Amino acid sequence: MRHRIRGRTLNRNAAHRRAMFRNMATSLICSLDVAEDAPNKPKVPGRIITTVEKAKELRPMVEKLITLAKKALPFQEAAEQFGTSATRNSTEWEEWQKSDRHRQWVQTLAPAITLRRRAFAALRDKDAVRILFSQLGPKYRDRAGGYTRIVRLAEVRLGDAGRKAMIEFVGDRDRLKARRRQAPVVKDAAEATPAT
Repeated sequence: MRHRIRGRTLNRNAAHRRAMFRNMATSLICSLDVAEDAPNKPKVPGRIITTVEKAKELRPMVEKLITLAKKALPFQEAAEQFGTSATRNSTEWEEWQKSDRHRQWVQTLAPAITLRRRAFAALRDKDAVRILFSQLGPKYRDRAGGYTRIVRLAEVRLGDAGRKAMIEFVGDRDRLKARRRQAPVVKDAAEATPAT
């Protein structure tokens, strides 16, 4: 019995599971930034379809990565005051690199770089890390958690009839709750007719 053993094995060994979830997380994140004329452009960006079990195991991984990107935001914003807009390898850029402002920029930005390296260790994809820190981190800055949602689909997978689900980022295609119609206010007859 597998009592108190966390996570699903999904009939795969640990290395296969790790690679599979890394690929799925990369696919989900990279689907946000695909060129319009790309041959494998997703129908809906920020969404992938998989099985229910895989989606439930993928969700914590993606949400922890978004939390890393959110933690890096204050350090990136603090480092902007010490940065420069000069082009790389120009004389102005070389002077800035030798100045004290560059050292302050490096020290201020160091925790954000550490968080980026942790995200890269999990994803092993530079484009996914770039999208994670440039788009998803700022997007969910004010959200406390719950960055993804799992929606079960009615159709089953051909071949083994596996239950299919869709995992997507919250906030893009959210349905607004319909406001309940309220009956119009009825005034008394005495109030409605003015006194003569």
